[in-house]
Amino acid sequence: MSMIRDLRAVVRPSRTAARKGECTYDTAHSPATPSAVVDCAVYRDGARVETERPLTPQEAMRLVRRDGGFVWIGLHEPTEAEFAGIAGEFGLHPLAVEDAVTAHQRPKLERYDDTLFTVFKTIHYLDHDKLTANSEIVETGEVMCFTGRDFFITVRHGGKGSLRALRHRLQEDPELLAKGPSAVLHAIADHVVDGYMAVADALQGDIDEVETEVFSPGRGGTPRGADAGRIYQLKREVLAFKRAVSPLLRPMQLLSERPMRLIDPDIQKYFRDVADHVARVQEQVTGFDELLNSILQASLAQASVAQNEDMRKITSWAAIIAVPTMVCGVYGMNFDHMPELHWKYGYPLIVAIMAGICLGIHRALKRNGWL
Repeated sequence: MSMIRDLRAVVRPSRTAARKGECTYDTAHSPATPSAVVDCAVYRDGARVETERPLTPQEAMRLVRRDGGFVWIGLHEPTEAEFAGIAGEFGLHPLAVEDAVTAHQRPKLERYDDTLFTVFKTIHYLDHDKLTANSEIVETGEVMCFTGRDFFITVRHGGKGSLRALRHRLQEDPELLAKGPSAVLHAIADHVVDGYMAVADALQGDIDEVETEVFSPGRGGTPRGADAGRIYQLKREVLAFKRAVSPLLRPMQLLSERPMRLIDPDIQKYFRDVADHVARVQEQVTGFDELLNSILQASLAQASVAQNEDMRKITSWAAIIAVPTMVCGVYGMNFDHMPELHWKYGYPLIVAIMAGICLGIHRALKRNGWL
């Protein structure tokens, strides 16, 4: 792969930085394009090491190897060239690097030598005034994490899901941050799963709304139904949510149950809580999927019943109209010898007979519920 052949690519600091200790870069290959690195910091004894100027990943790693601690680098949608230098500096496995750059991965946990590669799917609920057949309800993104002995690298894909607030919260808890990269991995896993729980609660409201519309009484006391397209769109969004949640359960269980050199024993037990939350959300999403299946089937059944009702009414009126049509057809044949043809009251009598028969049929159909 060209990315692996070009591991000598370098990054250089930009002329301005967001703040002291953060770094924003321009790539050596494309000076006019901002680098994907959004933050780069060294942490020692649970505190962020302040520097006179922003550090490059290479400088940060040299500082860690000299004085201890670990480096945390955050990237957003890096290109192959932007990530090549970092991958070479930290010895990341080519397969993991390829996954991190191309994205569109399922949640997983993989071990490459002395590095753990973890993929999380982020889910964000999109507010909407009214659910339609084209509504986008959830937006997905990805966070890939490289956990090493003295480094932690996050690669984020998607417009939302910034980790800046999480980084600041961790910096306010030096005792936890002193546990090293595994503490950051747990914090990100917990942050992502908390987002799942919030989205599940919001989706519950949308599903309740559709369920109410399907089974609430309309005119005549019959269910008014709901647009099947809206139900199907909601089901598609739930399936996208399910694809993000279900594969994550096993990686969280592995992190909580299997001893790993890169995971601090004090941090490992906290992954059990994350795994429990994932299991709970998975049960909710599975329930959403099954409930939407039932709602969709009920909606389609109601549409079929409504069509049958319409056909019965059409058939009933066709039967009523057939009587005068038949009589008028007989008397329209212009024969000379017809019953009551030349009688003064023949016409009123025939009309009265037709009306009586039509009223009788109408009454019978009404009694049987066809009209």
